[in-house]
Amino acid sequence: MKINRIFFLLVLALIVIFSGSADSRQLLQLRVLTYNIHHGEGMDGRFDYERLAKVILSEKPDVVAVQEVDRKTQRASGVDQAELLGKLTGMNSAYGRAMYYSGGEYGEAILSRFPIGEAKFHPLPFTTGREPRTALVAQIKPDNGLPEFLFAGTHLCHQSEELRTDQARQINSLLPETGEMPVILAGDLNSRTGSSTMQELLDKRWIDATKTISRIDYILLRPNDPWQVVEVKNIEERVASDHLPVLAVLEWTGNVE
Repeated sequence: MKINRIFFLLVLALIVIFSGSADSRQLLQLRVLTYNIHHGEGMDGRFDYERLAKVILSEKPDVVAVQEVDRKTQRASGVDQAELLGKLTGMNSAYGRAMYYSGGEYGEAILSRFPIGEAKFHPLPFTTGREPRTALVAQIKPDNGLPEFLFAGTHLCHQSEELRTDQARQINSLLPETGEMPVILAGDLNSRTGSSTMQELLDKRWIDATKTISRIDYILLRPNDPWQVVEVKNIEERVASDHLPVLAVLEWTGNVE
């Protein structure tokens, strides 16, 4: 009986240990989403922010790069879309202006369930007759064991491959190539794999976490940051926007404090 009791306790201890290990690994995952929301207007012509929030929350992301975000424009009836989506999703928000438009502004947003530290927007190269573009870079401060990281969201020019490549080159110069703090770049790059824009990014700096499904929306990682890609998927919602949201689930395999 004593031997059986000891064996039972050993088995129970192993179950607890492995269960704790699985929980720890789960805590070291990061769910990253990029979503072009078509200035808030769905394919049915409706500005339905509850619907957009539901789409965003459907995959329980930790951080979201949001493109085509209106801020107090006449087109969007004066709504600050970044702020409102933050409230509807229960996430922190940051906004970066690309240009003044329709009595307000138009640009990028970042949503994060973690605290957002410093957030800055950086104008990208543009030429007369093209829409100005920006890169919004925020310091994300996880509270679940993951290290702090830089998260950059952007939307490159849809009209000129040459300009897109210049914008990609500028982004490479803005974001650190090396360093202890990880960097993630996400957004609507308006470029196909093999284009000069993607060559500028992938050949010189980044790896494509979403390469199995990438079309023009991407989530990019630095090669030396110890992420493992666990899952990638498109969220099949075709009414809320003219883009499908793209999700990447990343697992941190490096050291943590």
